[in-house]
Amino acid sequence: MSETILPFAERLDRLGEVAIRIGLNLQPGQELVISAPLEAVPLVRRLTEHAYRAGASLVTTQYSDDETTLARYRFASDESLDTSAAWMADGIARAYREGAARLAITGANPTLLNGQDPKRVSRASRAASRANREAMEIITRFDTNWTIVAFATANWAAQVFPDLPTDQAQARLWDAIFASSRLDTPDPVIAWKQHNAMLHAKAAMLNERRFDALHFTGPGTDLLVGLADGHAWAGGAEHTTNGIECNPNIPTEEVFTTPHSHRVSGHVASTKPLFHQGTLIDDIRVTFAEGRIVESHAGKGEDALRRILETDDGAARLGEVALVPHASPISDTGILFRNTLFDENASSHIALGQAYTKCLFDTEGATPEELAARGANTSMIHIDWMIGSNEIDLDGVHQNGARTPLMRKGEWV
Repeated sequence: MSETILPFAERLDRLGEVAIRIGLNLQPGQELVISAPLEAVPLVRRLTEHAYRAGASLVTTQYSDDETTLARYRFASDESLDTSAAWMADGIARAYREGAARLAITGANPTLLNGQDPKRVSRASRAASRANREAMEIITRFDTNWTIVAFATANWAAQVFPDLPTDQAQARLWDAIFASSRLDTPDPVIAWKQHNAMLHAKAAMLNERRFDALHFTGPGTDLLVGLADGHAWAGGAEHTTNGIECNPNIPTEEVFTTPHSHRVSGHVASTKPLFHQGTLIDDIRVTFAEGRIVESHAGKGEDALRRILETDDGAARLGEVALVPHASPISDTGILFRNTLFDENASSHIALGQAYTKCLFDTEGATPEELAARGANTSMIHIDWMIGSNEIDLDGVHQNGARTPLMRKGEWV
């Protein structure tokens, strides 16, 4: 780490540069579609400048606003919650199909919808998921380059550091974002290339081992996760189907793959809260049988969890399993970020819903039915939640039943 802390404006500019050059690897002539909360305008401006410097043909930004989001749940009729802007979703999917890159800025109030009727929230969420399904499938197939970065909004910072005045809370959160995004190093671009090389080496090791399943054990957890036939481990920078290498998450500490949607069994407990669409879901405990969640509980937000699982047939099955050492730089901050982009990179995790078919070997020309037969799950959702800690052990299970220790007390063996 450099000893001199750079001015905020320079660090924000570095985030914009890293997002465009490393996160997206934006290509000359490529369009860029950005989604962002209103407060993130300063970052959007830095991103837009770096995008045009990289040769972008057009940058288009779609903004969201907490107050207008709340207004819908407070005042709209029940029936109207089944409506989604399908015309907009269709346009975004078309942009991705035609090669536009996607950049999402996260930072919305993590408990925005607390106190709202969960039935109404679920109703609107299902409509949005249906409308955006094609765009989501393009992203999960890695058919175009995409990335997610963060902006420290006031409402988010206030929940991460509730005992600090808002300006101090934002400053603390920005420091954590910049550090975990490797922006305080002498050359962030070089630092990211080195980090990607380390993640690639870990993924290569796992691909060489060809485990049949993973076995997580610890307090509240005894979970056997079968892996999809011909699964591929990935991490760090990955190639899209059109050949562009991108880093989907800034920051990232994970290596991940596709579980088999019908070969997950046992029980598992969450180790960090899940903040989903403004609702807190904590102390999650679920039981799997033949790949599907057959029993679920949550200390907080149980109704929201149940409604997630009812989204569609694939929502109660797994689409991702990811490994992160407990001593990751994000975990070492000791901060509960209340944001999946960060908290998932502090802990091993699983994801309900849509699988990343990128994490399968030899998929060219494969039909959806053939991918499903190999274990790839299909759903309108993809929701990560954390199951790793310094009390969780992990074994790789070979097809003959032999076991290889992978993690002990949350750390790589």
